[in-house]
Order: sequence, then C-alpha cells, then structure tokens
Amino acid sequence: MAFLRNRSFMIGAVLATVFVAAALLSFLWTPFDVTKLDIAHKLQKPTELHWFGTDHFGRDIFSMIMVGARTSIAVAVLAVGIGILLGVPLGLAAAARKDSLLDEIIMRTNDLVFAFPALLIAIMITAVFGPSAVNAIIAIGIFNIPVFARLTRGAALTLWTRDFVLSARVAGKSAPHISLEHILPNILNLLIVQGSIQFSLGILAEAGLSYVGLGAQPPIPSWGRMLAESQTMISFAPHLAIFPGMAIVLTVLGLNLMGDGLRDLLDPKIRRAR
Repeated sequence: MAFLRNRSFMIGAVLATVFVAAALLSFLWTPFDVTKLDIAHKLQKPTELHWFGTDHFGRDIFSMIMVGARTSIAVAVLAVGIGILLGVPLGLAAAARKDSLLDEIIMRTNDLVFAFPALLIAIMITAVFGPSAVNAIIAIGIFNIPVFARLTRGAALTLWTRDFVLSARVAGKSAPHISLEHILPNILNLLIVQGSIQFSLGILAEAGLSYVGLGAQPPIPSWGRMLAESQTMISFAPHLAIFPGMAIVLTVLGLNLMGDGLRDLLDPKIRRAR
C-alpha cells in the first residue's frame, strides 16, 4: 500500500498511535493513581518503580503523562471538530454566493476572529466563565472556524468554474445540493490534511493555555500545567520538565509528519509529479 511506503506518514502514525494508545489505556489502567499524594517520595528521579520519576507531590509522572495525553487529545479533537462543523459549511456557503452580501459577512467575520489569537479568546472567555478544559475547547474551536472557512472557500471557488459543476447547474441543481454532492467530496482530501495539522496545533494550544492556568484545572493532569509547575524546580529536578515537554514535542511532531504524509498521498498533483 502507498501508506506503508510513505516514511513520513508511517513515522508520524507510529508516534501518534503511541500517545493515543496511552490515552485510551489511561481510562482502564495507570501505574499509579494520579490523584494520590505521596509527599514522602516527592521529587524522585527515574527509577524502576517510577519510570519518569515523581513530582513535588510524589505523584508518578509517567501516569500523569498518560492521563495528560487523554486531556490534550480530547481538547484538540473537540476543538478541531468545532472548526470543521462550523467552518466548512460557512466556507461552502461563501463560495456558492461569491461576491454577495453573505460572502462579505462571512469573510469579514473571519477576519475579525483572526485578529484575536486563541489565547486572547481564552482569556476573554475565562474572565466571564472561569478557567476550565471546556472553555479551552471553545476558545481553540472558535479560532479554528475561520481557518477551515477560508480553506474551504478558496478550494471551492476553483471548482465552481469546472465543467462538471457547470453541468450540474444547467441540470437545475441548487447551490447547496452542488456544494454537498460535487464540491465537498472533491475538497475532502484537503480538509483531512488541514485537520491533522490543526489537531497538532490544538495540542500545542491546549498546552499553552494550561501553562498559563486557563486550561484543564487540578486535579486533572495536563502537560502544559506540568511544565508550568516545573519552572521553579528545573535546576534540581529537570525530569519534571523533560518528560512532559518531550510528550508535547513527539505528539506534535508525529501529527505534523502524518499531515505531510497525507498531503503527499492524497494530493493528485504530487502523485503525478512522482
């Protein structure tokens, strides 16, 4: 299969699968209870019992990374889902009504949302509702909406001038019918690739929001908050920052490699060039 021959995709898939498997396994089992404090064994370096060591409360870091993977992946998946479910229909509608008032409203609203980064949106939301994983999902999801709306509109506009779309219009099909039956299937590959990229950015955004205290709240473990809590102890307990930092790096790297591999495999222009 072409997927198996693509080195970038396979390396990315292996890295991503490891962390997804760890997240799923954490629902059933972790080496230690991440909510249980063990002050007597705090700040231990990696041992046979505690593979990644313990934190300043004596909690097992390996177990916290497993549960933290669950938090990061859940936030990223739901945030990307919001972007796709709202952004793609908006982009299709804007392309179908090019240069109309609807198109202008959608694209100018997208420009307005782009002016506010996910962190700033999260600050505004948490100022009203308080910090939580749900509010982080909403903030990252809102930022993803214009990303998918712009991508969908740009890709769809190139298809509206194609012969098969013109034939559908001559046959009397409505714009929504054409968008769903002819446009969307032809840009689906592009959306899948962008979805994998936004998924990796969602992992980074969740870690960033948790780092500043706007993401998942204690006692729920979060990679970003683990990094924040390690700042003052990094000189004598570097493992507190190394392992959650590596988890973020490897997960994002894996998802980006998967995205590059999917682009190579799904883009017909690249396939023909090879």
